Amino acid sequence: MHPASTGHPGHAQPGHPGAGHPGAGRPSHGIGSVKPDGWAYQRAPMIIYWELTNACGLACRHCRATAMPDAAPGELTTSEAIALLDDILGFAGPDEALPHVVMTGGDPLRRADLPELVAAATARGIGVSLAPAVTPLLTRERMFWMKEIGIQAISLSLDGSTAAYHDGVRMVPGTFDATLTALDDAADAGLSVQVNTLVTANTAADLPAVYELLSQHTLMQWSLFFLISIGRGTELTELSPGEAERWLLWAAGINREAPFRVKTTEAMHYRRLVAQPLLRAGKSKEDLEAHPMSRAFGIRDGNGIVFISNLGEVTPSGFLPISVGNVKQRSLVELYRDDPLMRALRDPSQFKGRCGVCEFQDWCGGSRARAYAWTGDPLESDPLCPYQPKAGK
Repeated sequence: MHPASTGHPGHAQPGHPGAGHPGAGRPSHGIGSVKPDGWAYQRAPMIIYWELTNACGLACRHCRATAMPDAAPGELTTSEAIALLDDILGFAGPDEALPHVVMTGGDPLRRADLPELVAAATARGIGVSLAPAVTPLLTRERMFWMKEIGIQAISLSLDGSTAAYHDGVRMVPGTFDATLTALDDAADAGLSVQVNTLVTANTAADLPAVYELLSQHTLMQWSLFFLISIGRGTELTELSPGEAERWLLWAAGINREAPFRVKTTEAMHYRRLVAQPLLRAGKSKEDLEAHPMSRAFGIRDGNGIVFISNLGEVTPSGFLPISVGNVKQRSLVELYRDDPLMRALRDPSQFKGRCGVCEFQDWCGGSRARAYAWTGDPLESDPLCPYQPKAGK
């Protein structure tokens, strides 16, 4: 939703870019410090996902946030939110750019002070993208308003090629047609758009039809969000590792010809599948690190990404719900840089199982959120990846 990308399943953490939110990307000078033998965002994240509220007019079956009709008590006040923006300025340094902020929810359009927060961020030099819910609040006029107040990009979710598929996930009739209208309205307003599509055992077969539908519209990026069973997502079924690998190979194939970029959320091993044929063709590691694909290298939960809940709780991502502190009591900069869990997530040498010995661990690193959801340990192997590392054979 992140300059690199987003994924915004059910209005939670919009995507969380395996790298890129519309509007963000790895700057030429780098964000944070890059290790000589890997890609680590030690000093500053690339993208901050900020859940402004959990209030939302939808009740999506896979919502990480378990969004509700009304805002929860204790959400950050306007003054607390602006203080957080001031704190974010602490990430800047001689070799660090400011992170990009993706304002999500719930539905961020439910925050009456949204224009004030966007203006405050922009005045501080902080880029902002938005992950709105497709409800009656998201009008054509609102699209032009977003562009006018400085929103750099938005994300929209499209979870099927037909109303039956999409509305069955979003649980509100009419959302499919409204999403396609919003996509066209955003293009007319000059807003960059990332479309996020949920991938589950029940919906994967519809992906080619979704691709054909999106090819008829204007968007910057398509992000395939591979379900993680948290929040309402426990009601749905994840793909098996073999099925996931097949669909990732399909995505890599269409990415060569698609009129928009194709990326994944919480399927970091997509990077391995794109890199492997290039390596077999004789490309060096240095060649790959100059490849456009490298915008995604290393980015994962806690490494290049951090999430702030509507109550101020800080977690490595919206899908890895382990709080490391609250911005009402501690600086986000300190929590990101110094918390032991955050530091461990940025150090692949601490990963366990296959991820711990994989030759692609710096570029990929696996989904730390899925490892936690399945094993209770965010440093364990990503169970969705079937790859057997050379060191483990």
